[in-house]
Amino acid sequence: MRLIVADAGPLIALSRVGRLGILPALFTEVVVPTVVLVELRLGEARVGVRDLAQAVAAGGWLLSLQPDDGHPIAGLDEGEAAAIHLAQQLRCPLLVDERRGRAVATHRGIVVVGTGRVLIGAKRRGLLASVSAELTRLRGVGYRLSEPLCREIRRLAGEGNGG
Repeated sequence: MRLIVADAGPLIALSRVGRLGILPALFTEVVVPTVVLVELRLGEARVGVRDLAQAVAAGGWLLSLQPDDGHPIAGLDEGEAAAIHLAQQLRCPLLVDERRGRAVATHRGIVVVGTGRVLIGAKRRGLLASVSAELTRLRGVGYRLSEPLCREIRRLAGEGNGG
């Protein structure tokens, strides 16, 4: 596809379930603000961190940039605010799942993409057999997804309520 700016949450979630490789299949480049690299805690021994650290070190599809505008945004953490600023600056979509971050980005005219939409895109490209299975895996590692959201993602993926 194209360039997208990412917040930490979706990167961590996809990495924890071994699906980080979906991103370079869907996007030419995934850019994160430098503060998000800090949030990813790449030096820690946590599930999925090794894949993230390797992707950053390789300097290929996962890149880091500092946004020009670093003003805080009320109600958002530093990483989400920086990701919004960077998406505005680069005029590209934003990969974010946190509700307040999505609302602020949408209000600013930024196209918002969530982890669910990434999974749907991956299924449509034949990279995943079942979005339902991936949602179950994400919830299994503690990624918060409401049941109504999961139902909607399954519906959009053509999996109805089951799989």
